[in-house]
Amino acid sequence: MEIINVQTIAEIELAKEAILQFRTNLEPDRVVQQVLEMITNGGFQLACILSDDGSKGAAFAGFRNIDMLRTGKMIYIDDLFTLPEYRGRGYAGKLLDYVDQLAVQKNIKSVHLDSGFPLHPAHRLYLSKGYFLACHHFTKMMEV
Repeated sequence: MEIINVQTIAEIELAKEAILQFRTNLEPDRVVQQVLEMITNGGFQLACILSDDGSKGAAFAGFRNIDMLRTGKMIYIDDLFTLPEYRGRGYAGKLLDYVDQLAVQKNIKSVHLDSGFPLHPAHRLYLSKGYFLACHHFTKMMEV
């Protein structure tokens, strides 16, 4: 299983189905351009494992390098998702390993992610990969 570092519009198109299944709030007609802008301007990175026939992204991880006073340099994983028909093949674990390797190569000492409370299978994976519960994440929605 090969992991591709998504860079082009064509590669984003391959990942589009999985992105839209995971992030249902996104506009389907805009998502490719949005991801391209995030990669180009925002330091966003997208890693993808293709389906067996190479026709689409079976799983993806979206992440970025961040430098914070609290943590120093870190990688934050925004997104980690596998299409339902490809689950159970170890794709999410392979993507986590890929991000870990990038962190080591860049001398980044921590990788962070947030996960929804009811996602217990994902939590088991994260714990098995050496992640631990470091904090509670709070959000406040603004009226704009």
